[in-house]
Amino acid sequence: MLLEIREKVHGVFASVVLVLICVLFGLWGIQNYLGGGKETPVITVGDKEFFENDVNKAYQQFAQSLAGIKVDEETIRKQALSQLVRDEVLLQYVQKENLLVTDDTAKEFIKTLEYFQKDGKFDKAQYQALLGAQGISSEEFILRIKKALIMQQFQRAITDSSFVTPAEISNFFKIQNQKRDLEYVTVALTPVTDKPSDEEITAYFQQHQDAYQSEEQIAVDYVELSLDKLAEQIKPADEQLKAYYEEQKAAFSTKERRKVSHILFAFSKDVNDEQALQKAIKAKQELKAKDFALLAAEVSDDKASAKNGGDLGLFNAGVFEKSFEDTALSLKQGEVSEPIKSAFGYHLIKVTELVPGEVKPYEAVKAEVSKAYQKTQAEAKFTSLGEKLTEVSYENPDTLEPSAKLLDESVKNTGLFTHNKGEGIAAEEKIRLAAFSEDVQKGNNSEPLEIGADKIVVLRMREHLPAATKELKDVKAQVITALQHDKAVQKTTAIAEQLKAELLAGKALAQLAEANHLPLKKVQGLSRVSADVSPLVSQAVFKAAKPQAGHPGVVIIDDAQGGKVVANIVKVTEGELTEANKAQQGLIAKNIAGVLGKAEFESVLNSLQARADITIHEKKQ
Repeated sequence: MLLEIREKVHGVFASVVLVLICVLFGLWGIQNYLGGGKETPVITVGDKEFFENDVNKAYQQFAQSLAGIKVDEETIRKQALSQLVRDEVLLQYVQKENLLVTDDTAKEFIKTLEYFQKDGKFDKAQYQALLGAQGISSEEFILRIKKALIMQQFQRAITDSSFVTPAEISNFFKIQNQKRDLEYVTVALTPVTDKPSDEEITAYFQQHQDAYQSEEQIAVDYVELSLDKLAEQIKPADEQLKAYYEEQKAAFSTKERRKVSHILFAFSKDVNDEQALQKAIKAKQELKAKDFALLAAEVSDDKASAKNGGDLGLFNAGVFEKSFEDTALSLKQGEVSEPIKSAFGYHLIKVTELVPGEVKPYEAVKAEVSKAYQKTQAEAKFTSLGEKLTEVSYENPDTLEPSAKLLDESVKNTGLFTHNKGEGIAAEEKIRLAAFSEDVQKGNNSEPLEIGADKIVVLRMREHLPAATKELKDVKAQVITALQHDKAVQKTTAIAEQLKAELLAGKALAQLAEANHLPLKKVQGLSRVSADVSPLVSQAVFKAAKPQAGHPGVVIIDDAQGGKVVANIVKVTEGELTEANKAQQGLIAKNIAGVLGKAEFESVLNSLQARADITIHEKKQ
């Protein structure tokens, strides 16, 4: 499990993404490089102290990064603390080595982050607003980015310098292209139906009590700041709504609907300006007796639109050249323009559909205006109350009453819910993570939790039911089923082990298969990518040791149905470098070098951590 976590996290940690994590930490308030207050630190790295608050925030961020992996809270907490320590060890080392990143480099990097962009471009107002919402100055944020970039710089110096030799590439393909001949039998899992005795049931239950635990549950009290509810409380006067309507008239208007078609007479190496113009003039004359769509299909050089009678669809400003747009906007429905020149040639333009835009009258959109006005007014109040809620809940960590009073709301509560499932507000994963965090279970308020863009929640524990062993009488049927399954597995395993022992003693698998009424299967030239056997069998066969003279290569493999596969590896043929492989050598070399580089970086980081001054502080009872 820890390996699975490390693989996922270090995939995210690598290279530039390390910086993005640092950015996320900054944006969402993880103050790793700020002071932690007067309380006793949890851990000290050099002269840097990390406090309970640092670890709790790191835990929440870490837990979110592991979405989809079932891991207990204590494991996540240990990994989050470990990551804090490793980052700090690396930071202190690169600072000691006087590695530098300029302010300009950090600023240019910040401009590439999507958090601060609108329409793909850096937006200074959004940048300042996001930092302001987190109480971080631009100077402080740039400093954090510089630290992260220095750490990345050091990491890249190691990972990018790794390389592989031609001999190593050759060995890789020898192993990758290796083929194995095998024969195997499958010992199916035969269900056991005999009912176990009461003594067996009791003994099994006592030995496996961890499998019969009720889930840990918690219920919380909470206060909720809702944008929608704030909006409902705003009762605007008619004069205010009319004034808002006048300011926002464009929002309550329908745009003009204009469809256009064209016939293009394009410039080319064989058609100059004058020739294209004369073609357009001639076509305009022909339109007196011929339908525009038919003529477009016959003579337009825009073959794509010609198939549809020259139709260009709905007219959108900014798509065409100014001369084309000005003309298209000036025409009445059904009217055809004079020849209009563009960079492509001369156009005859026709407006085929025209529905004028109109401003909806105030009375027709009064309800819509009221709702928009309420939301606009509520948004400013929502931001202000959110900031105050953060202060009040932090200053009163053992009660929600001051927070409820601030919001003029009652304290609400949930029913019991588990780590993985809840109803109402507990259906939100973010709520469940906070509820089961160590800080909340100690009796403190949670930090304000943003649920979407329109809701903020602060919660505290109301009731906690730890996981407990269920009564045997309530799970007796499950225990019997498990016991019978274990006996079936033991029986199947015993048969497989007996077959393996006899194979190693020199008997032939064909003889053993016949004696035990098991079908024998043979596979010649099995490759790593072959579909001749199941992936479970293939992986186990290629992990197994090669057969030696007088010693067959026998392996027992669990199959997907619960049975056992007994495989005998008859022959191993070393792989060769193919023509297809030769084209892949560069990519393979790069990938192997990348893996080796990451391993080398981890080794360096482990060495730095081993030499670092790290103190874990005991918790006061």
